[in-house]
Amino acid sequence: MAPQNIRNKASQNGHQNQWASLKVLLRAAWLGLNVFLFVYYFLLFDRDKKFYYTRVLLGSALAWARASAKCLNFNSMLILLPVCRNLLSFLRGTCSCCRRTMRKQLDHNLTFHKLVAYTIALFTAVHIIAHLCNFEWYNDSQQAADRSLSSILSDLHQDEESNKWLNPIHTNSTVSTPAYVTFTTIPGLTGVIITVALILMVTSSMEFIRRSYFEVFWYTHHLFVIYFAGLVIHGIAGLVRGQTAESLNKHNPEHCAQDPTHWGKNNTLSHCEEPEFGSIPAELGGTYSCFADVSFLQAVVHPSKVLELQMHKKGFSMEVGQYIFINCPSISRLEWHPFTLTSAPEEDFFSVHIRAAGDWTENLIDTFQQQKPKTPRIEVDGPFGTASEDVFQYEVAMLVGAGIGVTPFASVLKSIWYKFQHADQRLKTKKIYFYWLCRDTGAFAWFNDLLASLEQEMEESGKTGFLNYRLFLTGWDHSIAGQAVFNFDKDMDVVTGLKQKTSFGRPMWSNEFSAVATAHPRSVVGVFLCGPQALAKSLQKCCYQYSSLDPRKVKFYFNKENF
Repeated sequence: MAPQNIRNKASQNGHQNQWASLKVLLRAAWLGLNVFLFVYYFLLFDRDKKFYYTRVLLGSALAWARASAKCLNFNSMLILLPVCRNLLSFLRGTCSCCRRTMRKQLDHNLTFHKLVAYTIALFTAVHIIAHLCNFEWYNDSQQAADRSLSSILSDLHQDEESNKWLNPIHTNSTVSTPAYVTFTTIPGLTGVIITVALILMVTSSMEFIRRSYFEVFWYTHHLFVIYFAGLVIHGIAGLVRGQTAESLNKHNPEHCAQDPTHWGKNNTLSHCEEPEFGSIPAELGGTYSCFADVSFLQAVVHPSKVLELQMHKKGFSMEVGQYIFINCPSISRLEWHPFTLTSAPEEDFFSVHIRAAGDWTENLIDTFQQQKPKTPRIEVDGPFGTASEDVFQYEVAMLVGAGIGVTPFASVLKSIWYKFQHADQRLKTKKIYFYWLCRDTGAFAWFNDLLASLEQEMEESGKTGFLNYRLFLTGWDHSIAGQAVFNFDKDMDVVTGLKQKTSFGRPMWSNEFSAVATAHPRSVVGVFLCGPQALAKSLQKCCYQYSSLDPRKVKFYFNKENF
């Protein structure tokens, strides 16, 4: 292997390991907490004297059920945190406690959300299997008539109103079967409801369903309300029980279990009162969210069926690259869809660009195209932070947008224009490389005016080298290419009308990264993408490959939009 290739490989591996260390540490901490909770509660229920008689009936299934339940509760507490958009936005804005390394981990919030969800599914399976065994063994103990210890324990306090029993199956009739108890008790019924809700949410979250049938994913995911409601009341009835502290003082199970037939009798050699049992307490939790109506300034339908909505701010505060959720009650009261803000923080309004990409977006665009006398009502939730907020934290930034994925960078470029207008000296960024990949020529019309304004502003301010932008047309025919070649010597591009010529095909990313690394040998370069996963893998690989192991030389940091 050539020395240069060896150095590149070492640089790639070293940089990858550096950025992976915190991610591994955080996930190891989460995994460690899960292991600790499971082992701690497994040993507690498997060895604690309080559950001695419960283990007589259920064996080790008691420990498996309770340990998995604790881990279930722990992960159910975490599952909403990665999708608490206000919390993530707050953390992004709190630089003192959320530096670049930590802020990058916030971009993996959905990955962690999925990881926690799969863990919940795993512990749910363990919990269900353990309780199925528990119900069978409860039933076997109640049906037994051999006066064994398990039989005696099942008969204790069954006819009293003191609620001190151990076996929830109170009679040995055929009616009191495990299935009957499952569907007639609070823990059993809520357990079934929770499981069904979880199965629907997990299966509808598969990539194919989420991409092809978004409404199915959206509606079934709202079953989380039922899931948490069921989780709150699941353990209220306390079917799984342990010996009370007062009873333990009068009845030592390790000693008294040897002769259960003499419990409650005055035997001078070994006097033991009948044991009494109580339930295990449950855990609680809750969530909160809010929304706001907005009024419109303007609605414009651009080429390629893209709708631009400009709305009044009215106290709305935003940063570059942030996104909002939009709901149109006349189309669907329950569907909320995320859209990146395309306006700059310096503007007196906020805007989004919406491309037709499904039933909901097509209906919304058609609603505005019909030009009805009354403008449809729109509700907004947000704004929420993304990786693009960090653009101005880097000396050099590479912005890559694919199709409508240009929207967060429109906000960045507009903000730059305003900063130039006001000669903002706080601007840390010295150079921006902007790449826009589109399939059709009509898409370039979305932000032609913005790019033209930036060209003019940079010429007038003497900063023509600040922004280097490249436009790539990935879907084209020979007639378009022929026109471009024929008019290549003209000052303006035949496709976009801009000074920058349009390139046909896709960028050679290795060449682009090599050129940037050569031009900025000692800079920290932030690479920002809003586009498909395949492109993300290519860019991330280049970031690792072209980053130097020497901390004094060029470093590429990859950031991707996730919402």
